[in-house]
Amino acid sequence: MKSFDDYLLNKEYARVERLGDKLAEVEPLIEWEIFRPIIREMYDNRTERGGRPNNDEVVMIKMLVLQSWYGLSDPELERQATDRISFRKFLGFPDDIPDRATVWSFRERLSHTGKDKEIWEELQRQINSKGLKVKEGVIQDATFITADPGHKKVDEPRGPRAKTRRSKDGTWAKKGKKSSFGYKLHTKMDMEYELIRELETTTAKVHDSQIDLSQQGEIMYRDRGYFGGQCKGHNATMNRATRGHPLKIHDKMRNKRISRKRSPGERPYAVIKTIFHSGHTRLTNILRNHTRNIFNCFSYNLLQLNTLTYKSDLLANAIIK
Repeated sequence: MKSFDDYLLNKEYARVERLGDKLAEVEPLIEWEIFRPIIREMYDNRTERGGRPNNDEVVMIKMLVLQSWYGLSDPELERQATDRISFRKFLGFPDDIPDRATVWSFRERLSHTGKDKEIWEELQRQINSKGLKVKEGVIQDATFITADPGHKKVDEPRGPRAKTRRSKDGTWAKKGKKSSFGYKLHTKMDMEYELIRELETTTAKVHDSQIDLSQQGEIMYRDRGYFGGQCKGHNATMNRATRGHPLKIHDKMRNKRISRKRSPGERPYAVIKTIFHSGHTRLTNILRNHTRNIFNCFSYNLLQLNTLTYKSDLLANAIIK
């Protein structure tokens, strides 16, 4: 009966495949099985809670990727993964689709055990193993991830014990004349392949210049917001006029050159906010938001890897012809 069910599922999916399935293109780009032992360690029987996951570890990772790509809530993720044949194909046609409570619990474990960071590090290892290492330089930038402030006053303390169902860790920040409440996503992207290499999540009030994601030997391109901030790599930060020290012509020319190089650093935010619908968060603390940002950046990198593969295939075909 199982083989007959598989036959029917694959026959139904064949119609979708003929129309084009982006998930099918992305799925083989990385080795998903390598993530399995990372997840399995969270369910070691020696822990106080013990036990093993009720669902396949790789399926759980892919569920969070689907959630990021399509901007789905936990209930909607469960519904779509059950209903859509392309989702089920991407998940490997599992016998049971994880329910909303299982997804929430899994994401919470990732946050509190730090396994989300290990998953990110493994993705970077796989990217580097494909020969896509940082070569020309990197771009650092940041963007606001807004949250609902609720009715608490600006100067009223929040924190873990705050009596609010809205953001407990979010803070206010002002950019120009506009005030924003919530968090900040800081990223470092390489210039050649436009892949996100590192990320950090802070509250909105943390100034960009306080976060340095550069490594020694890297050329770091940054905008004026990072002027005066620390840089472990080669500092290519745009200059900013200060009181009594206006910008000279060579400073303006330098800023223009840096601006052209760092402008692609805005693209991941456009994808995350417009396509993933993750510019606003309902998650209440910084730990949960960081896990969400990790999977948003994970998903962005998969889409970018697919673009790079497509360009590589076009180039190979052009050479053959």
